[in-house]
Amino acid sequence: MTSRRISAAEFALSDPNLLDISTGLKPLSRLQHPRDVIRQFTPNWFTVVMGTGVVALALDRLPATHALLASVSFGLWLAAGAIFLACCLLYAARWIFFFEGASRIFGHSTVSMFFGAIPMALATLLNGLLIFGPTHLGLAPAALVLPLWWLDVALAMICAVAIPYLMFTRQEHRIDQMTAVWLLPVVAAEVVAVTGGLLAPALSEPGQQLAVIVTSFVLWGVSVPLALSILAILVLRMALHNLPPREMAASSWLSLGPLGTGALGLLVLGQAGGNVLAGQGFPGAPETLRLVGLIGALILWGYGAWWFLLSLAVTTRYLRSGVPFNLGWWGYIFPLGVYCLATLRIGDVTGIVGFSWLGAALVAMLSLIWLVVAVRTVWGAYKGELFVAPCLAG
Repeated sequence: MTSRRISAAEFALSDPNLLDISTGLKPLSRLQHPRDVIRQFTPNWFTVVMGTGVVALALDRLPATHALLASVSFGLWLAAGAIFLACCLLYAARWIFFFEGASRIFGHSTVSMFFGAIPMALATLLNGLLIFGPTHLGLAPAALVLPLWWLDVALAMICAVAIPYLMFTRQEHRIDQMTAVWLLPVVAAEVVAVTGGLLAPALSEPGQQLAVIVTSFVLWGVSVPLALSILAILVLRMALHNLPPREMAASSWLSLGPLGTGALGLLVLGQAGGNVLAGQGFPGAPETLRLVGLIGALILWGYGAWWFLLSLAVTTRYLRSGVPFNLGWWGYIFPLGVYCLATLRIGDVTGIVGFSWLGAALVAMLSLIWLVVAVRTVWGAYKGELFVAPCLAG
């Protein structure tokens, strides 16, 4: 009997699992061609910016933030800015080089909702610029933020109107297929409203301050009532048709987004708006708006606490059967992040230590989730398996 030495290539070919391991270590090995990074790029990737940016803002808001932690939060904000620029370039390239495929997004009932992630990502970065600019960059960023904020206002309003219009006229939806993703186009307006509340005090012109504050209150009004109506329908949908499929497990956390952001917006606008209106001949505005803002924020925060506990229970149920990783996991982060910020802000305004401690605990939970999701996203992007555009299927 004779024997022959088997080459490494023959050995790999004889075992498909070993071949999969070897190719899985190569960059973009799951794609047919590297250009599929552009062809398959969707607005879902802007949720990475939102999540990373909100973690930076939450870490910065912790009481008695250590110098090292401050550097980490600033570094995360810079990373979010770099990711945002990369996402803008890739998505613009998709529209330039793969226009027909890119335009299919308008007819897709899920992916089109993520257009709302673009203005929310920009708003998160502008918030960071207003917070980190003076201390870390030596800038007075209001003059730079103001025109970008007006651009973000336009983007948020387009999403809030155009996407529901497409839902009503071009897309197909059923109540049993509904998820909290429906919130994304409308929540963008209130996220931009929070940025307006941070921007107004940094402006020097009273006329500009008034315009920003009034617009921010209008944006809050555009978003929050509509978001609350969607949440009511979502509760009915889950009662009648049970939970969404496990691929959409993270969508249950999206409900925290409009509640946390809405509460945060009332607190920020209540403080900034009162001072601005006082300068316009309404001397009682500061106390009135602060009180109304606090009461409204506590009501929304309480509703958010119910969704938070429900989301924990739902996630535990999903984890028992296994949840496949996808970009939707970033849905765990931004909604929880804005709820953290609202909790910490309530602690500052009321002086109740319990809110501050709870906010710090939520930030720790947020940071851990971000670390897990970020690592898996980097690995998934490296292999190319996260570059998938469902609107191209079929």
